[in-house]
Amino acid sequence: MRSVCLWLVCLLLGGLLALPAAAQNKQPPPKKTRLLFLLDASGSMLAKWETSQRWAVAKTMLARMADSLDTYANLEIALRVYGHQSAANLKNCKDTKLEVPFAAHNAGNIKKKLQLITPKGNTPITFSLEQSANDFPPDPNARNVIVIITDGLESCGGDPCATSLALQKKRVFLKPFIIGLGEDPGYAQQFGCMGQYYNASDIKTFQKVLDNVINIALKKTTVSVELTDDAGRPVETNVNLTFLNNVTGQPEYNFVHYLDAAGKPDELEIDALRSYNLLVNTLPAVELQNLDIKPGRHNVFKVKVPQGYLYLRQDAPTSYGSVTALVRQKGDVNLLQTQRFPSQQKYLTGTYEVELLTLPRIRKTVTIRQGQATEISFAPPGALNITQDMQGYGSLYLMHPDGSQEWIWNLPEGSSKISVPLQPGNYRVVYRIKSAKGSKFTDVKNFTIKSNLTTTIKLFN
Repeated sequence: MRSVCLWLVCLLLGGLLALPAAAQNKQPPPKKTRLLFLLDASGSMLAKWETSQRWAVAKTMLARMADSLDTYANLEIALRVYGHQSAANLKNCKDTKLEVPFAAHNAGNIKKKLQLITPKGNTPITFSLEQSANDFPPDPNARNVIVIITDGLESCGGDPCATSLALQKKRVFLKPFIIGLGEDPGYAQQFGCMGQYYNASDIKTFQKVLDNVINIALKKTTVSVELTDDAGRPVETNVNLTFLNNVTGQPEYNFVHYLDAAGKPDELEIDALRSYNLLVNTLPAVELQNLDIKPGRHNVFKVKVPQGYLYLRQDAPTSYGSVTALVRQKGDVNLLQTQRFPSQQKYLTGTYEVELLTLPRIRKTVTIRQGQATEISFAPPGALNITQDMQGYGSLYLMHPDGSQEWIWNLPEGSSKISVPLQPGNYRVVYRIKSAKGSKFTDVKNFTIKSNLTTTIKLFN
């Protein structure tokens, strides 16, 4: 029995010791990609294109593409077609249908369906986009991609750009790829706002564009972020990085920046089908907008974030308890950070206004320099002691060398008997008893506070 217990203890300890290593090497499971081809089968697709028809070319190349995609793991493809169920004179603006739902190894079904379709009617792109939202099975971890192949503009008065943007904000599918067949100057204007637009003016270009789109959708894309100092050297690290979807504003990735032993940042795999802003969460944060990410390759982004330290030094406990400092960028009324004594915190290089929540408050302007620590401390407080227990109204004032006074605190109305920590300096108390019948019965007393000493005063004495 004892040997069994020892075996269990060893097994448990071994498992616990293995947890950190497992956590370091844990990789997220590969995401499933769903690729929807949204194909134009309006009447204009029967037009001649070089030595063939637009429809014949599109059908052949799409069938060939489906075959090549059948070998990919974690990939499902589907086919939605519009403009193929009603004649053009019927002006059917709801002529769209999911002809082949999502499935793995779906090439055979798509090729069969393509052979049964004949182009006929209008071009209801907007309505088809709206219906496409229902084609993707619910899965928050899937990559949902739509590829629109069309030879015409919206013919039903819809706004495909607004629809595309609304769907992206709902995370229904990623920014669509649009392949325009033929040379229509209106394509770029209408489709450029929807997503990534490609002009396939001839058959050879169409083949290249289709291949390129698939490569973008399926190839691995990585980024490295170099956090540089004032001299442009990539030496800053250990900072949180957030890749924000610049359509939805939501965070897509959160990383803590890392430099290896050679001083190089690691490579981060991201989904190039989304568009991003990079937020470097320094104090204050730095944002790099509209990252120009080249899909299917490694991308390097440099962000200038030189940093130094603000060191709040407190040599011994004080009667304040834990003292907090309010930190603002110079000239900015907005609070940047609260920092407690004693502590050390990184900030971007620059000038800051620091307000210590002592009594009275201490305000200092400091400059943070690259790689250096700027120190702030405060003198140990003394204490003001009022021994009388009276009800009334009064205030404490700090006396400046020029004779002016600055209000710092109101005495409690319920009792004047207090012991209050104060910074060393010259002060004044102004007090009137609640029962006094006039302002002329106000008492004014000046006193001095010294570090680590108690000053006792008596009112009306």
